[in-house]
Amino acid sequence: MDSNENKKTVKESAEKALLKDDETWGEFFRTIFYAFIIAISFRTFVLQPFSIPSESMLNNLMVGDFLLVNKSSYGFSKHSLPFSLPLIPGRVFADDVERGDVVVFRLPRDPGTYYIKRIVGAPGDKIQMVNGELQLNGAAVPRIKLDDYVRINEYGREERFEQYEETMPNGKSYIALNIEHRPLADNTEVFIVPEGHYFAMGDNRDNSMDSRWPSNIGVGFVPYENIVGKAKWLTLSFDNKSALWEFWKWFPAERRDRFFSAIN
Repeated sequence: MDSNENKKTVKESAEKALLKDDETWGEFFRTIFYAFIIAISFRTFVLQPFSIPSESMLNNLMVGDFLLVNKSSYGFSKHSLPFSLPLIPGRVFADDVERGDVVVFRLPRDPGTYYIKRIVGAPGDKIQMVNGELQLNGAAVPRIKLDDYVRINEYGREERFEQYEETMPNGKSYIALNIEHRPLADNTEVFIVPEGHYFAMGDNRDNSMDSRWPSNIGVGFVPYENIVGKAKWLTLSFDNKSALWEFWKWFPAERRDRFFSAIN
């Protein structure tokens, strides 16, 4: 083999190596792209993770809880999509939201903000709070008083909540808390839920800006299309009072029993 043939062979080998290298990188980026599309699709149409930033749903949900929302529970609207892209007209594959469901929805006055509350009123329902008791269509929602919920707050003082088990007409039960009399929250006008909307309240009744307040300051009535999905499962519960480096304090004993549990 003369020198020219040798150079040609080396050049061809180098070109083949470069071509193979390009194919490998191309396959790698295609895999990353497909994985990204699958992850976005799963998050958009199946399960979306959220964390709890406030105590409005105490003690069913606590600050530092991480949860998964089933986005297929009630079908899909534009608010199921990232940035509320207007690609879905109305709601498709729609299913009814039931009283007692815990739902995540986009705040009507600010769709970029997510809220989590319990649905206590469906379209056509009459809702009122009378002396701290929830009234549904002119009758008090049955409730049973339980032992007080007691905790030590962030200032080291004992905090005591009255605790009730409420039961909706469909049989769904949940725990609601009351800590003090607040006239505006505990005694309200009668709200008539309009068609295509729901009435949402926090379980921690004295610490929740919800449908009892008009939409310009609270939530108001929740449009059906704003509901993202049903809160189904807790994954982890993180004590955010711990410093980032105090990893042994992240999951205190009283929170471990919340891991991977269903949301009532």
